[in-house]
Amino acid sequence: MLGMRADGKRVRDISVTRRFMPYLSPRRNSSLVYYTTEIEVGAATEYLKELNRGRSAEGRITLFHLFLRSLGQGLNEREGVNRFVAGGKLWQRNGVWMTYSAKQALVDGSPVITLKHRFEPEESLHSMADRLLEGLHARRRGRESRADKEVNLAIRLPGFVLRAVMAALRGADFMGLLPRSLIEGDPMFSSAFVANLGSVGLDAGYHHLWEYGTCSIFAVVGKVKCRSDGTSVMEVKYSYDERIADGLYAAITLLGVKQRFENPRSMA
Repeated sequence: MLGMRADGKRVRDISVTRRFMPYLSPRRNSSLVYYTTEIEVGAATEYLKELNRGRSAEGRITLFHLFLRSLGQGLNEREGVNRFVAGGKLWQRNGVWMTYSAKQALVDGSPVITLKHRFEPEESLHSMADRLLEGLHARRRGRESRADKEVNLAIRLPGFVLRAVMAALRGADFMGLLPRSLIEGDPMFSSAFVANLGSVGLDAGYHHLWEYGTCSIFAVVGKVKCRSDGTSVMEVKYSYDERIADGLYAAITLLGVKQRFENPRSMA
């Protein structure tokens, strides 16, 4: 249907300038805006002590879960940042989808795995964390996702065949013909991709956006450190596609993520 995709609906009530932007900057990585924020973690750390009473070591809720929760709520409440550009048009995404990366094991050299999660606005924080942890532990035990199986199959193809397949997928995406089953299983078709470098003791850094797929925001979470005034903070660095929303709208949305995290009981 004209103006429809399996994963979104065409956005029409926008200015001429914003409609023109995908033609002025057809690639995501020529449209990147970078934003850094420091989030105070004191209240969240205390709240986690309460949340984790009675939970097992493997089932502990973490600062990263709280961040995903806050970002998911922000994307749900401020739908203007839950959009993407495809085929030279702006689309409103169906639902909030987040992809995040984790190490297969917390040792140097361990491979990175990716998981994709749909944010459900009515789901409790405990239920969300349980669902994320269940998926993570299953992957660490060796269960492959559908995307893993598809990549493992594709990589066995001769290079020229694989390039042709990828070109066909990009063409189908451009025309809005990819099926829902493929999109929902692909981690590159998400509202935001989040990497938790803090889990391996590293500072946050900026990351590019992939040209394949529809992900419009990349967030990198750094380790907790002590500011000069003694306050414990967590730095988050964002890269986002400025074609989806103007800078002020996006900045207000990301400020809301910070404020919600610093008042974590609002996310229960």
